[in-house]
Amino acid sequence: MHLDFAALLVIAAAVTGMIWLLHTLLSRQRRTDALSDDHGGAASATTPLPWYVDFSRSFFPIIVVVLILRSFIIEPFRIPSGSMEPTLLPGDFILVSKFSYGLRLPVGHQKILALNNPERGDVAVFRYPENPSIAYIKRIVGLPGDQIEYRNRQLYINGEAVELIPYDDTPTHNSFTQMFERLGEAEYTIQVRADQPGRSTGQIRYQVPEGHYFTLGDNRDNSRDSRYWGAVPDENLIGRAFLIWLNLDCITFKGHCNRIGSSIQ
Repeated sequence: MHLDFAALLVIAAAVTGMIWLLHTLLSRQRRTDALSDDHGGAASATTPLPWYVDFSRSFFPIIVVVLILRSFIIEPFRIPSGSMEPTLLPGDFILVSKFSYGLRLPVGHQKILALNNPERGDVAVFRYPENPSIAYIKRIVGLPGDQIEYRNRQLYINGEAVELIPYDDTPTHNSFTQMFERLGEAEYTIQVRADQPGRSTGQIRYQVPEGHYFTLGDNRDNSRDSRYWGAVPDENLIGRAFLIWLNLDCITFKGHCNRIGSSIQ
C-alpha cells in the first residue's frame, strides 16, 4: 500500500488549522462575554491551552510550509532500482523541481499554472500510468507527435537515428557497455548488456499521442519503460530531476560519496 503523503499533509493542515481557528474565535467570544459580564472589573487569569490546541498552533505553520515546498517547489525521492544506471544508482536520493512542468494541486494534481513543457533528454519523475500511486523516473525521449522507433539498441526519432558515441569498449564490472547518447542539446550516458551482443530489448515503433511523452531508462536492457506500457500522459508528470543530494552507500561507508551534489544530466 502506498500512502499519499501530499493528501496526508493537506488533511493535517486542514485539521490543525481548523482547531486553531475555532479556538481563537471561541476565545475571542468568551473574552467579549466576560468583559460584558464584568462591567469593567479585573480580568480573569489566563487558562492554559488544551493540548490539542497547543499542538495545532505549533505545527500548523510547519505543516503549511512543508506542504507548499513539497507541492510547488522541490520534492525529494529515492532511487530504488537500476533502470536509470549509470546516470542514477540504486540508493541515490534526488531532488525534483515541482514547478518545471507547471504548478499542480497537491491532491487531484490538476494543473493550475502552465510553465515549461518537458524537453527531449529531461530526466522526469511521473506517476506510473499503470498504477498512479507509484512514482517512476525515466528519461523523456519522445514529445507529442513524435514517431519513436527502437531497434537493435538504436533509438530513432522521426526517422533519424539518435547519435551514439562509444567511449569505452571495456565492459563494466556488471557486464554492461556504456556510451554517450546525444539528443538535441542533451548528452548523457546509457548502457547495454555486453555479454549478450545479439540481444535487442524492447523493440518498438510508436507514435506519441498528443499530450503524452515517451520515456526510456538509461539502462536500456534492464528498464521497464514506455516500450512496454506506452507513453506518459501530461497529467501524470511530477517534475524534473536535477540534483543528487545523498547516496545510501555513502552514509553506510560503502563509497559513492562523490555523487553527492552532482547535477543530473
